[in-house]
Amino acid sequence: MNTATKKAQGEARTVAAKHKGGAGAKERIMRFFKMWTLPLGMCAGFGVYAAFHFAPWLAPLKAVANGVSGYAMPFFIFVMLFATFCKVNPREMRIKRWHVALLLLQLVCCLAVAVPTHFLPAGPWRVAAQGALVCLIAPTGTAAAVIAGRLGGNETTLTTYTIVSNLVAAVMIPAVFPLVEMRAAGSFAAQFALILRHVFPLLICPFLAAWALRELLPKVHARTVRLLGDLAFYLWGVSLVIAIGLTLRSVVNSHFDPHVLLLLAASGLVVCVWQFGTGKLLGRLCHDYISCGQGSGQKNTLLAIWTAYTYLSPVISVAPSCYIIWQNIVNSWQLWKKGKREAALKDEN
Repeated sequence: MNTATKKAQGEARTVAAKHKGGAGAKERIMRFFKMWTLPLGMCAGFGVYAAFHFAPWLAPLKAVANGVSGYAMPFFIFVMLFATFCKVNPREMRIKRWHVALLLLQLVCCLAVAVPTHFLPAGPWRVAAQGALVCLIAPTGTAAAVIAGRLGGNETTLTTYTIVSNLVAAVMIPAVFPLVEMRAAGSFAAQFALILRHVFPLLICPFLAAWALRELLPKVHARTVRLLGDLAFYLWGVSLVIAIGLTLRSVVNSHFDPHVLLLLAASGLVVCVWQFGTGKLLGRLCHDYISCGQGSGQKNTLLAIWTAYTYLSPVISVAPSCYIIWQNIVNSWQLWKKGKREAALKDEN
């Protein structure tokens, strides 16, 4: 082998090593942000709100920020759902028994909260009940399948349930919210149509768009799946910052006493424990313990915050905002337990 060939091979190895090192650095950065997205997003949300609240020179930008946040949240939710729906072929979707059972349980729980609230509108627990309802009615989150896979669950069946859950929520939200809406105006049918007009496209159109792209432009669909994998994660982080900022503004500007805000946070905690618990119990009966538990407990909290902020009272968004924390604590605990079990089995072997 001559000197020129050896030199070329050495340069190629150097380039490959640099490329590998760059890819490794990118993976480490992504892993860091994925691990710390929740605290970073919350801190950024606090920082953004504090900047607009305490910096007078930002006052002219408040109107612009309000307008952007009003359009940004629905857009981000749309893109994240579109990215999730692109991963599943509708022709291969299979409805499981626990899918139907979980949806029926969700509907019963929502009505159990909404109906008494409708007939007892002056009850002192009304605000907490609305917070609980928002957390109950929210569809399954797009990241549920990822967590279920890491826990040893069935990602395929849970991804299918995520799609079905969002499609059902498109009808369930406008059907139930008029029962408890504080700013009720017009008949039930008018309110149903109003909410349906906004929620239905947000949840249904991503599914139809993903299906059309898969069938009509398969090559573009394949590239879109690769591209949106990372993009959806970044959008979730930005959406989290906006959601926390909006929630803080609602809390500061609300006329509610601090104990009401604590009740909202507590209602999110109670619903979180209830949904993970009942989901896992149902999963044991249907022999899909992990997927059923995640499908029930892990919610699309950004959609919940947006619907609460838009159709109820902005302060109600405290409940789903706290739900973000509660469900991530549950997920972290589950992952820690799984890691501990695996370490124990490794030591035994």
